[in-house]
Amino acid sequence: METALTRLVGVRHPLVQTGMGWVAGPRLVSATADAGALGILASATMTVDRLREAVREVKSRTDAPFGVNLRADASDAGDRVQVIIDEGVRVASFALAPSPGLIAELKEAGVLVIPTVGARRHAEKVAGWGADAVIVQGGEGGGHTGEVATTVLLPQVVDAVRIPVVAAGGFFDGRGLVAALAYGAAGVAMGTRFLLTSDSTVPDAVKARYLAATVRDVTVTTAVDGLPHRMLRTDLVAALERSGRARTLFQAVRRAAGFRRLSGLSWHRMIQDGRALKRGKDLTWSQVLLAANTPMLLRASMVDGRTDLGVMAAGQVAGVIGDLPSCAELVDRIMAEAAHTMRRVTAAR
Repeated sequence: METALTRLVGVRHPLVQTGMGWVAGPRLVSATADAGALGILASATMTVDRLREAVREVKSRTDAPFGVNLRADASDAGDRVQVIIDEGVRVASFALAPSPGLIAELKEAGVLVIPTVGARRHAEKVAGWGADAVIVQGGEGGGHTGEVATTVLLPQVVDAVRIPVVAAGGFFDGRGLVAALAYGAAGVAMGTRFLLTSDSTVPDAVKARYLAATVRDVTVTTAVDGLPHRMLRTDLVAALERSGRARTLFQAVRRAAGFRRLSGLSWHRMIQDGRALKRGKDLTWSQVLLAANTPMLLRASMVDGRTDLGVMAAGQVAGVIGDLPSCAELVDRIMAEAAHTMRRVTAAR
């Protein structure tokens, strides 16, 4: 299936695997790329040196295009961008809007820039700055999320910008892909659906919790880092919601120390990143401290397999997913479902 996204990026299918921290590593990204979709490596939970190693590992596994996701407001964003440029990565993906200067630097080096946004005005802004495409995530998506549903947000963005738009939030099959294309999107991006594949390195016990979840087991909470965060409802989430403010902040500082050791960041650099996050999202200092919860609580589940000590970011589609195909099987199935759906819709006319 050829769309503006496949022509732009050079992939066979208009599907994107999102850059999930602790999840989207070299194995998942290369398997996605080999299947003909766009795999995106998550770099925010890696040191710069580890990012370079991970990029080279993906390149050793596949010749297909792939991308790297990074935080535009991180104090070492420039170092990470240099890795992307040096290693010839096809796509730079951003969770927050990159600056016009950063976009220009990447584009001059031949790297495609595809930010993720959650509002029409943000899409208009990055398009005006030169972004090559945009991923728009509706409220159904996992992790940090907004209040507007994809079916409302997507057509607004499609009508507002002249660059390819990729739809995210609530997609898991071929019917969803056809629906997104009907709205004017050039493809769909999926996180939870690719997390729940046999190529994902997430521990089996964690995958089992996702597979057992119903739609009602997926909730939005501000207890983790002070921002709306969509995840599976667990005893830990309930406990965090009951915790007092002082205890919550103490735990956040303790986890920040743990993340500092894992990431190789100095306290000075972490404070710089916190200031950038505060400015970019208009947060209080308490919310900045709470943000330290997220990487370590996610790592406890996604790496260590401790569903009792970690949180599990999840799109609402977690409640309707019931299997663990390989990335190749998943992509083939979605594309076959999409073709069947389009034939059925055409025949009904």
